[in-house]
Amino acid sequence: MPSALHTLPHPAWPEDRVALLTRLTEGLGDDGLWWLSGYAAGLAQRSSVISQLAAVPVAESQASARLSIVYGSQTGNAKRIAERLVQQAEAIGLSVRLLRADAYPLRELKDERYLAIVISTQGDGDPSDDARGFVEHLLGKRAPELRRLQFSVLGLGDSSYPQFCAIGRRLDARLAELGGTRLHARGDADLDIETVADPWLAQTLEAAKTALKSQVHSATITPLRPLPAAPVWSREQPFAAEVLGNQRITARDGAKDIRHIELALQGTGLTYEPGDALGIWPRNPAQLVESTLDLLHLDGDAEVTHTGRQLPLRAWLGEHRELTRLARPFIAILAERAQSPDLNRLLAPDNAAAFASLIASQQVIDLLQRYPADWTGEELVAALRPLAPRLYSIASSRKSVGDEAHLTVAHLAYPTESGWRWGAASHHLATAAEGATHRVYIESNERFRLPADPTRDVIMIGPGTGVAPFRGFVQERTAIGASGRNWLLFGNPHMRSDFLYQLEWQRARRDGRLHRLDVAFSRDGASKTYVQHRLHENARELFAWLESGAHLYVCGAIAMGKDVHASLLQIVAEQRGGKSEAAADYLDNLQRQGRYARDTY
Repeated sequence: MPSALHTLPHPAWPEDRVALLTRLTEGLGDDGLWWLSGYAAGLAQRSSVISQLAAVPVAESQASARLSIVYGSQTGNAKRIAERLVQQAEAIGLSVRLLRADAYPLRELKDERYLAIVISTQGDGDPSDDARGFVEHLLGKRAPELRRLQFSVLGLGDSSYPQFCAIGRRLDARLAELGGTRLHARGDADLDIETVADPWLAQTLEAAKTALKSQVHSATITPLRPLPAAPVWSREQPFAAEVLGNQRITARDGAKDIRHIELALQGTGLTYEPGDALGIWPRNPAQLVESTLDLLHLDGDAEVTHTGRQLPLRAWLGEHRELTRLARPFIAILAERAQSPDLNRLLAPDNAAAFASLIASQQVIDLLQRYPADWTGEELVAALRPLAPRLYSIASSRKSVGDEAHLTVAHLAYPTESGWRWGAASHHLATAAEGATHRVYIESNERFRLPADPTRDVIMIGPGTGVAPFRGFVQERTAIGASGRNWLLFGNPHMRSDFLYQLEWQRARRDGRLHRLDVAFSRDGASKTYVQHRLHENARELFAWLESGAHLYVCGAIAMGKDVHASLLQIVAEQRGGKSEAAADYLDNLQRQGRYARDTY
């Protein structure tokens, strides 16, 4: 037991080392001592392995005795699942490597023997930004034959969209077409990820263990590294962050209610970099929960058991089930219970547009009102999908604000004929007073980082709340004394009511911390003007910045990101006097260099 360090020192150790060890371990507690014992064991094992390296022959091909795990992740879920697979594989002694898709060395694909892919599908069947090059290579003509490859694919997506897990499906089929064989069948995970991911992890790991068993002892020996201590606070164990400030930053008479929210992280050990996101575990509005209970004539205090857990129905609906977002599985269950031909027609593949409109404009209670059916508490909880955390780009730099995290939140709240509707997380955040707490964790976003070279210029395109991470970017660049120029392009409907952080940007412009500021207010003129119009107006200078090494960032809605990308393609083609194919290659190259990053939602 680790606690024995205090009473049973090694008999051959000098007294000064025993005293030093006692001082080092004093006050650590049980958790700290357990971690320290694992760390020390890792160091000892690494030392033993290093001393033997010269005498151990290196295997001709690492790929023959190693499981490569590749992930493509937009919001962090695919990364989280891939990391779990790594931890479980290492725990049973398998040799593994974990790579983000854009860091995977494509030249090594032909030599791979064991490959697991965890990949998300975005929007209308698109790969995550970090997986575009990897997917294009595999689906393209340059992909090699893979007759010795064994693979398994887990796709992540949302079944409410027509192209559910499309990227995972395409990669699974393509790897087989190239000659690979499946370690385990493909998994298609919906938003309740773990219900599919857990069995896929277990079965893929068992298959990999069997396939690699004969290779384990002849594998290349690499120095072991002590496992880093797991963060105290995480998605599974969030921190209760106190609200330090909650200020509306749009005009009181404006159509939008956008909040600047400041949360305390002091004493948590939580750290973040500009570009990271804060995960928020929301609570559904209490009024919405009570309206749902009243509509269905259900007792909120009644105990409901689901997946081995027992809670009052009100707690299930308030903190554990989605009420503000519709999902295809729930609609399918409701269609059957209500015997509704209309809902069944909406679920048909040829009604994708109408279905997309439904889930974008309606909430659970709207359908329950329109299509009445009898429900028990148990049936309702089982039909609704689990409540998921929401991610918000952090709008601050720790070098500027210390142990705080700032957010820019658009409060979703609107009246309907049958009552008010809200966004779960945005309402939870916008209505919390100072002193209240929110359950939070840090979601790292390695794809959206400032350049390591502070002399590089940065171009930031962030309309609406997409401007949030760029507030942190400018704070960070100011704090480190970066000499590169900063150019911000911002847009919203109205200048008078919707110019987010207007005084801060204007002050930064005067102080020389912001070298260019271009704005587009779409409803203030006779014609609508968006940030992409400003890009075209400044095409020559934009291209000159890119040619001189600038990094380009886009943050905001998915539709905006696609429009901006189309504008960039046109601008590059015009400025280079070439064709659109060459412009696409140019932007793809920027992405591979880490100089073109998008964070869209």
